Amino acid sequence: METREAPDALKMPDDVPARRPMERSLIITMAIASGLAAANLYYNQPLLGQIARSLRATPGQAGILPTLAQMGYATGLFLLVPLGDIVERRRLIVTLFGMVTLFLLAAGAAPSLVVLALATYAVGVSTVMAQALLPFAVHLSPPGERGKVVGVIMSGLLLGILLSRTVSGIVGDQWGWRTVYGLAAAAMVGMALILRLRLPESRPAAPMRYGDLMRSLFQIVREQPILRQAALNGALVFGTFSAFWATLVFLLESPAYHLGATAAGLFGLVGATGALAAPVVGRLADRGSPRLLIGGAVGIIFASYLLFWTFGLHLWGLIVGVILLDLGVQSAHIANQTRVYSLLPDAHSRLNTVYMVSYFLGGSTGSYLAALAWSRAGWGGVCAVGAGLATL
Repeated sequence: METREAPDALKMPDDVPARRPMERSLIITMAIASGLAAANLYYNQPLLGQIARSLRATPGQAGILPTLAQMGYATGLFLLVPLGDIVERRRLIVTLFGMVTLFLLAAGAAPSLVVLALATYAVGVSTVMAQALLPFAVHLSPPGERGKVVGVIMSGLLLGILLSRTVSGIVGDQWGWRTVYGLAAAAMVGMALILRLRLPESRPAAPMRYGDLMRSLFQIVREQPILRQAALNGALVFGTFSAFWATLVFLLESPAYHLGATAAGLFGLVGATGALAAPVVGRLADRGSPRLLIGGAVGIIFASYLLFWTFGLHLWGLIVGVILLDLGVQSAHIANQTRVYSLLPDAHSRLNTVYMVSYFLGGSTGSYLAALAWSRAGWGGVCAVGAGLATL
């Protein structure tokens, strides 16, 4: 599908006249930073049972926390990530690491569920560094190496998302859920110092005012049908992902399993297979049809929910289903990003904003619908939500 040439208002040349291949150590550093940043959104999921008991809340009330984290993330994506096209990128990224540190400490000290909910939303708003780092890496890379660089950073980000549940589940069972937030804050401080030393300075050549920048987002959406397609598809796909992970701990703590936060977290290791496949999926998207790859990925997601529905009360059914779900979701996500980054090379931060805002709005909706379905219809209701979103 053809897209029209971007108008001059959307073009913003960067300040790097010639791009040499990025140092591998810098790529890995950015991948680790992306993973640690994204992990902040998911530490609470294996801990919801503990949090509910500690703060005298019901599972349904605690279940709102993943939704708030993703809603906050969508807010930060919309308001903060576009700044990567108009301000010095290194300063923006380091500042965000400092902000999220304060909110993580507030979450760990929260005396009530209301305070924790507010802090969780603020963590979501301020933990968008990964979505600032990815366009920065694309900007620093020569065109012939962008696919490889994006694949490595996406692998780090996806591993951070999945392994965050493993770490928080184990730490939470051993030392309590508040310790998880303290360790996460310490990791943010360390990463901020490393990135301040390692990232190059990068200023846009022709800065825009913030108001003009935000108006240009809507102009981009109007003029890029591929972006609209990818954004809607990504929202539905991530809704299926979040529906499962936001309610898994309730299933594992139910009489069907009698397991706890550690078991819920260990499922992140199972799902890591999808993250490890990210570079391969990226190469397939470059060589073939991203739309065809997305269609196959959604089919895999639907099959995973059929498996959850029929065999979800058996451990082997959950394990195989998690592998299929994560593989399908990450394959669709990378294929969608391949389509998005092929548009408007001087507006990568804004393209990423539009896509990722939709992505996480879909995720927060999936989390909310699944928590509601669990409280009213149990595991069958959760599976109906995930399969329904995949069907859409």
